[in-house]
Amino acid sequence: MDDTVAARRNRRKAGRTGCAVEATLSVIGGVWKPVLLFHLLEGKLRFNALCRLTPSATPRMITLQLRELEADGIIDRIVYPEVPPKVEYELTDLGRSLAPVLLSMRDWGDRLQALESEA
Repeated sequence: MDDTVAARRNRRKAGRTGCAVEATLSVIGGVWKPVLLFHLLEGKLRFNALCRLTPSATPRMITLQLRELEADGIIDRIVYPEVPPKVEYELTDLGRSLAPVLLSMRDWGDRLQALESEA
């Protein structure tokens, strides 16, 4: 699988259907990307904090998802020249523009869970 920036940008063009929803899902689709982005809405987080907030995801999966989000310009990876290395992740302006989408997903999920608990 080619994870270069050029390859990722080609996926964002929604080549299969031309639909804007496909373009959005090519960037934030999957189980862990929206969860990671939702946690980053609060501000900068270190890798281990993201791992603690998503205990069902493996560190390897989190790393892969963060790399893809970084390649798509959704998050910034900040490396501090320290020993041991300190790395933080934060949303870019493009990433922060996803806030209404992520908050709507959270609200819809809350309503779905409430309906399921009533049944």
